[in-house]
Amino acid sequence: MAIDLKLLAQYDTPTICNAIELFEVRPRNEGYMDGRIRACFPEMAPVVGYAATATMRCAFPRRDGDVYGSLDEQVARFAELPGPPIVVFQDLDDPPVAATFGEIMCSTYRAFGAAGLITSGAARDLDQVRRLGFSAFSNGAICSHGYSHIVDLGRTVRVGGLTIHPGDLIHADANGVTTIPLDIAADVPQAAAELAAAESMVLDYLRSGQPEVNAFREARQAMMNEFAAIGRRVRR
Repeated sequence: MAIDLKLLAQYDTPTICNAIELFEVRPRNEGYMDGRIRACFPEMAPVVGYAATATMRCAFPRRDGDVYGSLDEQVARFAELPGPPIVVFQDLDDPPVAATFGEIMCSTYRAFGAAGLITSGAARDLDQVRRLGFSAFSNGAICSHGYSHIVDLGRTVRVGGLTIHPGDLIHADANGVTTIPLDIAADVPQAAAELAAAESMVLDYLRSGQPEVNAFREARQAMMNEFAAIGRRVRR
């Protein structure tokens, strides 16, 4: 079954995480980035794409002196992915000393079809990148790019406590960043829709008027029963 990225993007990242849990393919405390990685533009819609990984360094000059020396090779390799890329940078400087990205890099990535960018380092040119409508995630902002340069392309990286392999499927929004295991990705949207319907059993009750504990307990139990039924179905 084909993976429908547009369907996945209709759900927020917490709902996607909840849906993944039903399949029991990984522990519940794995597969997502920690609180160091935050949305630069939390008002933007969820983004979904495939990891185009790279490492970055800003503390020391690149030997050939070209800050953007690997950008052409990087965007050329976007074609190797099965869908829109999300650029994922591991900043090798710890702590970060300068910005990983700015307007020129994000404009380049957007022009070549990338859906967004995630970095363990810092951001800059935030107003300009926001105007591009380009989703970005970082651990903060630093005004200078220092000696910013790409070190490696297409290697396994670690960002926000999460190991990311080239081609991993990523879902991200204002709540954070998760990977979606490829072997269940085609089934996650349906599970997410069923989860949302189950949650409405409680939410609709709470919105209906003055709540009462016993009735709330019944609605919550009905929701939990439905969660269990969805889980049994998706694991068959």
